Amino acid sequence: MKKIVLVAALVVAGCGQDQQVNRRAEALAQQYLLIDTHIDVPYRMTEKPADVGLATQGGDFDYPRASRGGLNAPFMSIYIPAEKESDGSARAYADQLIDLVEGLVAQHPDKFAIPHSVAEMEQQVASGHISLPLGMENGAAIAGDLQNLQHFAERGVRYITLTHSKSNHISDSSYDEQRQWRGLSEFGKQLVVEMNRVGVMVDVSHISDAAFWQVMEISEVPVIASHSSARHFTPGFERNMSDEMIRALADKGGVIMINFGSTFISAASRQSREKIRAATDEFMRERGLNEDSEEVSEFEQQLTEDTFVYAELDDVLDHFDHVRELVGVDYIGIGSDYDGVGDSLPMGLKDVSQYPNLIRGLLERNYSEADIEKILGGNLLRVWRANETYARARREGEQVQR
Repeated sequence: MKKIVLVAALVVAGCGQDQQVNRRAEALAQQYLLIDTHIDVPYRMTEKPADVGLATQGGDFDYPRASRGGLNAPFMSIYIPAEKESDGSARAYADQLIDLVEGLVAQHPDKFAIPHSVAEMEQQVASGHISLPLGMENGAAIAGDLQNLQHFAERGVRYITLTHSKSNHISDSSYDEQRQWRGLSEFGKQLVVEMNRVGVMVDVSHISDAAFWQVMEISEVPVIASHSSARHFTPGFERNMSDEMIRALADKGGVIMINFGSTFISAASRQSREKIRAATDEFMRERGLNEDSEEVSEFEQQLTEDTFVYAELDDVLDHFDHVRELVGVDYIGIGSDYDGVGDSLPMGLKDVSQYPNLIRGLLERNYSEADIEKILGGNLLRVWRANETYARARREGEQVQR
């Protein structure tokens, strides 16, 4: 009888400890500045219009959930599909997406604001707003004209991912077998220099390894990987960063923002996705269908529901641990890719209300509160400020020369 009572007491104590850790994680999410450098709300809103200032049925982001999760500054991804470069519409499309974010702010001025600097972002958060800095995903909108960089910087773009799924006029892509530039184009090299001068952060997510190393040589300031993870766990997946690249990024003061998508996190998840694709391709061939067929879509959806392997929260935390072991906590951040990776998000990190789960995991893995403050936003702020400081010095130097 005593043994049963003792076991019951231990269970109750364990539950109490769990609740304490949960409450502490939730408190830290609300206490510290929480920045996520990649959320694909604008593109989502063009595909399925919704007022994310209110609770929404679908998607990963809306104001109520962001508030619960403690999210202060989600970078709105100005995502430009690769085909927009080939048809010449990339610049106009980027402006359209920025108009959409500005419209959201105009609709909910008490909830959202767009910052053009660290200081503005901090003021907006202090006044109770969710600050919406902009990050351009795919530099196709620059369209070979450095004046366009200035244009988008004035509209609020604070980083540019140089390319996306296809190589463009700036850089080769990690996803594209066509590597016409063997890294960056000559214009791409000029663009990196000009981004430093203007104060727009360079984002090395999506670019080829060769392009990454060229950025490291050219950039005078720290750069970011806005939504990448550690290749150590996904061998052969160039879209993630190798240990050597993470060390080089950190040596320059940059930050890798961990992507939450299951296929970025887990080799098993990647393998399950590849099997689903292979089975879908075979299904199409056998029936003479194309990928736009509703029958193909239904087949792939059902197969995904039956066989796709989701990453777990612990798998995501392993990436944070790996970067910490490689270079320390000063070079890690959050780049979830919410609203950008479909339904492949890990259990426990399904939307923006669940950042406290990540924080709880970090606490349980012996990250200090100071470490967590850096990961949630401090590290990214350091890089953002370094870019601003360099750009300000360049402007002042140019004025003196005149």
